Amino acid sequence: MSRSRSRTLLAVGGSAVIALGAGIYAGTRITSPADAVARTAAPEASEVTVPVELRTLNSEVVTRGDVTSAGAVDITPETGGLEMPPIVTGQVPEVGAEIAEGAALLEIVGRPLIALAGELPMYRSLRPGMSGPDVEQLEQTLERLGLDPGRVDDEYTGSTGNAVAELFERIGYEPPAPDPQAEQELDAANDQVDQAEDAVEDAEDALDSAGSAPEGAPVDEDALEEALDDARERLDEAETARDEAAVAAGTPLPAAEVVFVPSLPRRVDEVNVRRGGAIDGAVMSVSGASLVVTANVDDADHERLAVDQPVTVEVPTGEEVPGTITAIAEAEGEGASGWNVTVTPGELTPEQAEALRGANVRITVPIESTDGDVLAVPLAALTAGPGGESRVEVMREGVAELVEVEVGLTAEGYAEVSAVDGTLAEGDLVVVGDGGDDDGGDDDAAGG
Repeated sequence: MSRSRSRTLLAVGGSAVIALGAGIYAGTRITSPADAVARTAAPEASEVTVPVELRTLNSEVVTRGDVTSAGAVDITPETGGLEMPPIVTGQVPEVGAEIAEGAALLEIVGRPLIALAGELPMYRSLRPGMSGPDVEQLEQTLERLGLDPGRVDDEYTGSTGNAVAELFERIGYEPPAPDPQAEQELDAANDQVDQAEDAVEDAEDALDSAGSAPEGAPVDEDALEEALDDARERLDEAETARDEAAVAAGTPLPAAEVVFVPSLPRRVDEVNVRRGGAIDGAVMSVSGASLVVTANVDDADHERLAVDQPVTVEVPTGEEVPGTITAIAEAEGEGASGWNVTVTPGELTPEQAEALRGANVRITVPIESTDGDVLAVPLAALTAGPGGESRVEVMREGVAELVEVEVGLTAEGYAEVSAVDGTLAEGDLVVVGDGGDDDGGDDDAAGG
């Protein structure tokens, strides 16, 4: 064989080898349509499982509420009876100050406005000789303050006036002045008593003189004794009139100098006046020293709540304090919905009270709790059987087993369960979903 032919065969053979290798490589890179679909399809769905737990379940209502002071009251003095413009002359309190019973809230034209506790407002000025339920309320208050109004009834007597005078003297003010006309009548009554006493003395002297008259002198002792009796009777009448006038001229209680509020002590929340300013309406707003929390709940939570239920109130400082539901009422007003729940916190330290005042806080109302740890599964693990029974799907070595369960308390996204048919223990894996549920659900939704 010639040398040129050998070269030709080598070249042809090499080209064939190269072409074969290229074909094999290309074959490995070519994908059929079926293979492409198989490779891009979603992986087969797998079950999503979680272990059965041992845990304590607590069913509770959690909401938020605003803290306010109990029973806010606007203080509006009665200034209609004043003889001069109602100018504030002193005793203006600071916001946050505590007002005790019997203390001066404010000074108006040099006179105090005294705070007293009572349900009836001070709707009229009181003076000796008057009667009524407002008088009885005043006497009860005076007695509570350690003052002596005499017998507590509905009659304003001289003893009542004396106790009122002492009330003013306690806080450094002159007692209210009696009615000028009553004082004039008392002066006149005293004059009548003086005259009656002189008449009695004269009648007694005349009778004594008759006894020492010379024998045979004309003396009518019977007439003299009758005159003495008349003089003494007129003295009794004068003294009675004098006593009545004295009562009428006793210490009164002007309506402009006292304000009754339902309870004391209270806290000053707002002051609307200044020293030297004129009064026009409410001078301040005061509220009870105790705090309340008002929350709003929907109908479902309302059904689970009741008055006197214990609650926990979270203080803004992070502490928790106990409380009690004291009122539940349907929300009223335009746009209102649900139910208003009033919570009264328990005993608070001054620091806790100050932190709570005006805050928005979390309230937790425990409803029901399991007695210690119980078997619990997520609510998503529960399914309904054909007869309405509850069951869970347990994965055991890759095989699903349906276990009928009895459901107890549900709370916090979990349900208390116990096996009715089969076994269920802590750590068993229960199915809560299918790994392909989301995609399948989307497809179904799109198709529907």
